[in-house]
Amino acid sequence: MILRATLTYLFILSALFTFAQTATISGTLTDTSDNQPIDFASVYIQGNTDVVETNEKGEYKIEVPANTTVTLVFSRTGYEANSQLLNPIKAGKKRTLDMQLTPIDSEIDITVTDSKLESGGMITQETEVLRLLPTTTGNLESVLPHIALGVSSGTGGELSSQYNVRGGNYDENLVYVNDFEIYRPQLIRAGQQEGLTFANMDLIQSLSFSSGGFESKYGDKLSSVLDIKYKLPTEFKASLSGSFLGGSAHVEGSLPVGKAGNQLRYLVGARYKTTRYLLGTLDITGEYTPDFTDIQAYVTYDVSPDWQLGILSNYNRSVYRFIPQERNSGFGLFDLALNLFAVFDGQEVDDFTTQMTSVSMTYLPERDRNPLFIKFMGSTYRSVENERFDIIGRYALQQIENNLGSDNFGEVIGVLGTGTQQQYVRNTLNANVSNLEVRGGWELQGDPEDDAVTRSHFLQWSGKYQTEFIDDRLNEWERLDSAGYSIPYDTNLVLLNSVLKSENELTSTRLSGFLQDTYTFRRDSAYEIRVSAGVRATYWDLNKELFISPRAQLLYKPLNTENDISFRLAGGLYAQPPFYRELRSLEGQVNTDVLSQKSAHIVGGLTWDFGKRAKYRFTSEIYYKQLWDLVSYDIENVRIRYSGKNDATGYVTGIDLRLNGEFVRGAESWFNLSLLRARESLDDVQHQVREIGEAEGRDVDDVPRPTDQFMTLSVFFQDYLPKNENFKTHVNVTVGTGLAYGLLGNNRVFRNTYRFPAYHRVDIGFSYALWNKERRRTQPRHFLRFTEDAWLSLEVFNLLQVQNVASNTWIKTVFNQQYAIPNYLTSRRINLRLRFDF
Repeated sequence: MILRATLTYLFILSALFTFAQTATISGTLTDTSDNQPIDFASVYIQGNTDVVETNEKGEYKIEVPANTTVTLVFSRTGYEANSQLLNPIKAGKKRTLDMQLTPIDSEIDITVTDSKLESGGMITQETEVLRLLPTTTGNLESVLPHIALGVSSGTGGELSSQYNVRGGNYDENLVYVNDFEIYRPQLIRAGQQEGLTFANMDLIQSLSFSSGGFESKYGDKLSSVLDIKYKLPTEFKASLSGSFLGGSAHVEGSLPVGKAGNQLRYLVGARYKTTRYLLGTLDITGEYTPDFTDIQAYVTYDVSPDWQLGILSNYNRSVYRFIPQERNSGFGLFDLALNLFAVFDGQEVDDFTTQMTSVSMTYLPERDRNPLFIKFMGSTYRSVENERFDIIGRYALQQIENNLGSDNFGEVIGVLGTGTQQQYVRNTLNANVSNLEVRGGWELQGDPEDDAVTRSHFLQWSGKYQTEFIDDRLNEWERLDSAGYSIPYDTNLVLLNSVLKSENELTSTRLSGFLQDTYTFRRDSAYEIRVSAGVRATYWDLNKELFISPRAQLLYKPLNTENDISFRLAGGLYAQPPFYRELRSLEGQVNTDVLSQKSAHIVGGLTWDFGKRAKYRFTSEIYYKQLWDLVSYDIENVRIRYSGKNDATGYVTGIDLRLNGEFVRGAESWFNLSLLRARESLDDVQHQVREIGEAEGRDVDDVPRPTDQFMTLSVFFQDYLPKNENFKTHVNVTVGTGLAYGLLGNNRVFRNTYRFPAYHRVDIGFSYALWNKERRRTQPRHFLRFTEDAWLSLEVFNLLQVQNVASNTWIKTVFNQQYAIPNYLTSRRINLRLRFDF
């Protein structure tokens, strides 16, 4: 009913706009540096979605409401946006308005020639609207399922920033910030231990995301790439925000330093997060003390008109302390209700500290034709990780009366087992990753005789040298006791259920590079085509493997049709050289002979922009990935436990659908639906499945991968009061079918035969604009007049109070029976958030 009412409201609003009286504004848009016309620039009314573009002569014409004060906005990639306040114009009148845009002095992280086609099929997104989106983690990665294709949050749910893309686990995703690859801690095993990820939303200018079939210029992973660009400030700005879950602050600006025209730009952000309030809803009660801190800075300096220095630095510390007290978890089927009651002694203390410093020097000479750039880069990443816990849990597995007509309904009617579980862990891991890289780009602009034709080649290349040092110390064991008997049971010895003790040190060197050519051809009023072809090469001295991976993308857009639609076809080979976790087996031993995991991608899709008053974009991709030399793994909460050998093959196929646009004028929303099938087969294993009631299994060719999730639906919808746009509503809806899992310690032949319950969750946020700078004229003495914007948000997490499952705790009896006890995620919580922009 709400959706129907909203759509009806939109149709009525559109009709009113259609019959409204208008005036006409026209003019020419030029470059301030050389007075040349600017083509393909966007011209629109602030707060409206009616957008027109300038032609090749920089000319534009737009209709504006008559007798109304409006603000016209002019913007284009590579230029600072400009705006002009227009006084009311009578209906039918015309006015000429010529404007200019100033080029942005950037760090040449660019595509030299702009195009109507998206670069390499990447989905791009400005991040301003994302800052008000309700999220429990406060991390950018948590909102990716709502804006990107084929992304889900996996078993970690709302507590985790890890994400799965098209049947791949989190380790298969690339993340870049300003061309530097980002790493994260290796030992995290539960979502509540996760702190703040590298990307700071206050510092981000834009992001691009590809779910597969990405270009050769991006590195070596099997699933996706997230490419983040930080701001290059031109003026002083700042922000401050706080909530029950933490706070953040940032400051940015630009200062003239040295010779005329030389600018020192600075961008500094600090964040603090504590999820103590949120973790209080988990089914294990106790004293939670999580403290997560992140500080980072990005500074650039124009050494000369042709050279720019950039420094990006980050310090991140996550400390998670937990003293459990008791647990009371109900579960089971309709005809068998069970409850696990446990009391605990001991505590857990985890400390993950990461630091990264990177330096870049970019050379961009001023050239009228065939521009080029060269970028020299170097970075060092260090991680110090410690896990320390010793927890004893004494439990009773109880059967609950579930007969509604019984006088004992809801009471314990029997004890199926009692026992003790003790976990002892003293693990440390130190990692150092350092690299040097040089990359460049050179655009070769064609000079066709036909003025309607433009064409160019954009050559890019890179060479990278990287060293890695890993120092890993494993010392953990688990003791199980059932009804007074240790498991495994022995009449002569007291045995531990599992023991891991190992010390591993690895030093290695990697070499990688790519060569890529992007050819763009455009014939006005006919079509535009972009072909990108390239090749990557990687070598790792630890396993002596050299792998060559060719990749290609084709984008085509007809310009002679009424439909604004473009098509994409991409494919190639992708390899993922192992990092440390893939080398370490379940027994803690390191296998240095593990080869790269490999895949072949084929992706086809289309993008369709439509709509009159409001603009909408429909994106669809269908894909197939063949996988081989896989390192099989199981997932426990968010910890990925690898087998430590290339022992599997598989495939992933599916379709992703995305619709975004302003369903409510001035408020963009996203709808994402993904369907996939992810299968694998372990080498030298004949997999079987056994239906309910069957005593024997039947042979199958493949089984579900741990990330096999048939359907995921993610919705982010915005709305505001019809007569008060200062009051906005943000709704997150996430629905996903259950992920696959198997029996603990016996997950090979009958592999991943069980499913977690479906994940479904609704978060809603209400935001009110306490102040914006446009009110200074009417309220010059307002107590918030020193700010640019001020927002107050009320967020309700898990509105429907659904008990979603993150993982299982396994209880084993002395007769070797296993019970999977679900570990539930967070329940409903209310959060209050206040944000100021200066």
